[in-house]
Amino acid sequence: MNIRRGKPEDMKAVLGLIQELADFEKEPDAVLITVADLIRDGFGANPLFHVFVAEIESDPKEIVGIALYYYRYSTWKGKILHLEDLVVKEKMRGTGLGYALYSEIIKQAKKDQVRRIDWHVLDWNTPAIEFYEKTGAKYLKDWSVVQMDEMGIDHFIENKLK
Repeated sequence: MNIRRGKPEDMKAVLGLIQELADFEKEPDAVLITVADLIRDGFGANPLFHVFVAEIESDPKEIVGIALYYYRYSTWKGKILHLEDLVVKEKMRGTGLGYALYSEIIKQAKKDQVRRIDWHVLDWNTPAIEFYEKTGAKYLKDWSVVQMDEMGIDHFIENKLK
C-alpha cells in the first residue's frame, strides 16, 4: 500500500470513492460533482481541496482509499484543517488503511501548525465514532450541523432579499 498526494488523473477513482461513501450514507443521488469539477477545483492556481490517495499494488494499481481535506479559519483558533471525507473501499476495510490515511491527515495538520482538525460523522456510524474517540478525538454531541442547500439559497434570495 502506498499513500501519496492525489493527482488530476486520480480524480475518476476519487469520484468513485465519493460515490461509494454517498451510497454507504444512504444518499446515493446526492453526488453532483464530476471528474472535471474535481480537477478544476483541486488542481488550479488556488486549490479548494487537497487529497491523499491510498493505492495498492495490483495490475493496474488501484486507488482504494482517500482522505480529502481543505483549510478553514476559526475565529477562536486560527487556521484549521477540515477533513471532508475519509473513504476506504469496502473490500479494504479492517486492513489498517483507514488508520493510515487518518494518520496522514494528522501529520499534515501538525506540519501546517493548525490548532484543530474538524470533520463530521453520522450519529449512527458507531464504529467510526468509537475509532475516532479511541484516537483522542472528541465527539461533540452538543453541536449540530446546519446547512442551506442550493434550493434554500435560491429561496432566500428570491423571497427574503426583496
